[in-house]
Amino acid sequence: MKTPDPRTLLRAMFDAAIARAQPALCVPPHLPAPASLKGRLVVIGAGKASAAMAQAVEQAWSGPPDALSGFVVTRYGYAVPCERIEIAEAAHPVPDEAGLRAAQRMLQVVQGLTEDDLVLCLISGGGSALLPLPAPGLTLQDKQEVNRALLASGATISEMNCVRRHLSAIKGGRLAAACHPARVLTLLISDVPGDRPIDIASGPTVADPTTCADALAIVRRYGITLAPAVREVLESGRGESVKPADALLARCETRIIAAPQASLEAAAAVAREAGYAAHILGDALEGEARDVGKVLGGIALQVAQRGQPFAAPCVLLSGGETTVTVRGSGRGGRNVECLLSQALTLRGHPQVHALAGDTDGVDGQEETAGALLAPDTLERAFAAGLRPADCLADNDGHGFFEALGDSVVTGPTLTNVNDFRAILIDAAP
Repeated sequence: MKTPDPRTLLRAMFDAAIARAQPALCVPPHLPAPASLKGRLVVIGAGKASAAMAQAVEQAWSGPPDALSGFVVTRYGYAVPCERIEIAEAAHPVPDEAGLRAAQRMLQVVQGLTEDDLVLCLISGGGSALLPLPAPGLTLQDKQEVNRALLASGATISEMNCVRRHLSAIKGGRLAAACHPARVLTLLISDVPGDRPIDIASGPTVADPTTCADALAIVRRYGITLAPAVREVLESGRGESVKPADALLARCETRIIAAPQASLEAAAAVAREAGYAAHILGDALEGEARDVGKVLGGIALQVAQRGQPFAAPCVLLSGGETTVTVRGSGRGGRNVECLLSQALTLRGHPQVHALAGDTDGVDGQEETAGALLAPDTLERAFAAGLRPADCLADNDGHGFFEALGDSVVTGPTLTNVNDFRAILIDAAP
């Protein structure tokens, strides 16, 4: 068998991970049969994959056209054509006025439903920023400021979404409560470690066991300064979300239809077909991106030099969501920061190549999914006048890999199952 080029194989694994989570593949098996519906099928949703999910619903729908309607909001550039379901676009990761209008419109769409109606809610990563409906007494600017502070704080996605839920008029089960008395079926494409429904887009249709006190504790933990009106919502308890056992959510069902683990398994199959043993280290790795990169680099060195805990040739796969505490003036990106840290740990080891990217095609706030790492990465960087350690200190992973021509650009992938990391370790020559 001809040994594939490492870069080509790494990109093939990344593409396979994305393909496994495509809405056209994972949505249709979960759609209700038209004959089982007494009333209307009302589709709502939010996230980077929501428009593609809505299109999959329309293409699979075999019932009367007039029985299907709806409204979903996705990120700018992620819309796809639909006939019966209205598609809106808004900003991510920092919300904008279009997102505010979309959240208001969504609540209007689910007004006046009956017990015979079914609400199909299509949720994927990015939904938190795309549904920025502030709690009473707050403004969009308040939500934007809190969002920026959370993104720069180093808080985990679970912690960020806990705060967001308690400052929202639509998240934390409130959207499902607004659908009552209709039945609600939520289909989730998970982009969060642990696949907890409450953390995917801040759980607009699921009960929330966390409290305003929990949100305040997170704010204190990361030293986030809140405007007086924002603090009052949390301290007064006015921001409490819909809790488990609430009667308004009694007819709600939630299903995860795509998740990081399945995408990692798809990538592993590509590696094995190419003759590499594939090992999944975990689908929910968290922590500072540079720390995770250092650890992954250390594991790769142990494999290459000691044959432990796995023998080369092999591929090490992992997913999850790392965080970046922004201290520099660079363009950030948790995947490129993780990869740059890994490069500094590997120091150009000749057997190791790697790829790190976000399956939604956007790493941080850049229209770049991630980057590739090769044994000669540091050598080429020094020759180009780059100082890798300084780039890492400045949170400028994107600038570093872009200068080398090693960025991975996918464009909108129309799905989102979190970060993807692959380390390819060849056998010793």
